Amino acid sequence: MNTAVPLNDYVLGSTDAEQERLIRQARTLAPCTERLFRDAGVSVGHRVLDVGSGVGDVALLAAAVVGPSGSVLGVDRDSVSLARARARVAAERATNVRFLENDVTTLTALHGESEFDAIVGRFILMFLPDPVATLRTLVSHLRPGGVIVFQEPSWASFFPQARHLPLRSACGELVCEVLRSAGARENMELTLYRGMIESGLTTPGMRLEVPMASDPDGRRWIDDLLMTLRPRIELLGIRTDRIGDFDTLAERLGAELEAVTSYAPMVGLVGAWARRPR
Repeated sequence: MNTAVPLNDYVLGSTDAEQERLIRQARTLAPCTERLFRDAGVSVGHRVLDVGSGVGDVALLAAAVVGPSGSVLGVDRDSVSLARARARVAAERATNVRFLENDVTTLTALHGESEFDAIVGRFILMFLPDPVATLRTLVSHLRPGGVIVFQEPSWASFFPQARHLPLRSACGELVCEVLRSAGARENMELTLYRGMIESGLTTPGMRLEVPMASDPDGRRWIDDLLMTLRPRIELLGIRTDRIGDFDTLAERLGAELEAVTSYAPMVGLVGAWARRPR
């Protein structure tokens, strides 16, 4: 399967504002991600590799799952985000987490750590030029019987839940257009399933959840995301007539929810997990 897609610079960037957005997003998604990890078999005492760690939310979540007898090594190529991740780990006194600046597509120089009980990631394969090649690289760092678990997006699952919210739907369409312009994949279901099989893993288990947010972080999630993408939208000259003025967007999205007494649907979360054969 040829999964290569031309990829420009990372479309979401690593500004302070984007780091704060990721932390807000993580608070809303944490229950879904934790359920996925536990059901996939990540458990107490495991040595976990978290790829694409960013500011550390998934690594901290995994650390809570594996407990003090386990450990988490987070890798990311962005030194700015990792500095924030290390500061957060220190503030929470999470002694079983550490981070390493590394390219997740090659994973060189893991400082002697070669085999993990579990390899995890959230919203990372969608941005890589060849996610299947990356999965193959990751498998070589997984012990026989170990599990790989990824949670990636399904925008196709967002739109049916947002059909009664025309402004929010228009925002979703704009997000997808910008992601495609950067070579990112907005729907990862088949890529995950086929990629895990092609990487020599067992037939993957799959799960799809569409969070229905009612918390403040979840309600503002799509506006948050568009604010991060706004420079790219303006650079590309993508028309934004469908969503109106950016400066009033958050207020209008909130008013739309109130007008129809609705939850705020978020992007679908595709969870996939598979094991390296013994």
